[in-house]
Amino acid sequence: MAIKTILLMAQTLDGKIARHADHFPDWTGKADKQLFVRLTRRAGAIIMGSKTYDTIGKPLPGRRNIVMTRNPSRVSQWENLIYTSQSPQVILEGLEDEGFNEVVLAGGARINTLFAENGLIDEVMVTITPMIFGSGIAMFEKGVGGRLSLLRVIPIDPERVCLHYRFIDTTQETG
Repeated sequence: MAIKTILLMAQTLDGKIARHADHFPDWTGKADKQLFVRLTRRAGAIIMGSKTYDTIGKPLPGRRNIVMTRNPSRVSQWENLIYTSQSPQVILEGLEDEGFNEVVLAGGARINTLFAENGLIDEVMVTITPMIFGSGIAMFEKGVGGRLSLLRVIPIDPERVCLHYRFIDTTQETG
């Protein structure tokens, strides 16, 4: 596929993207939110799961919002919001057909895992936030592994860095 998929996440020092499924991402910091807005607007399209969308509560303006859901009763009231049960491959093919060159994958763990299992993540950008949750939700569900190559380290404020990686390959962990 020619469309580039960038997984964009913030996580704690202990590797958690949320304390629980309904945890609002207000802990990531202003600079991370600015990075998120800048990158998602540049891409023009964002893919997320229904739990992630529900924590945000409304479509992000100036971007195509694609919400992956298994609930066929969810219907969009907005022009820039699409609910879909399509596979990651079909979603990316549709975006590419519409002329998108890049898309941001914004989670959660189940959606990240679906894309990783199918080798559909090209890059990962993760902001490390100086917090420790102790327990919570990881970036991927169990069973996903892979090798990455560091492209750059982006200081985004005095307390946070964004690590930008290229995915080399994904593997299924064994045991």
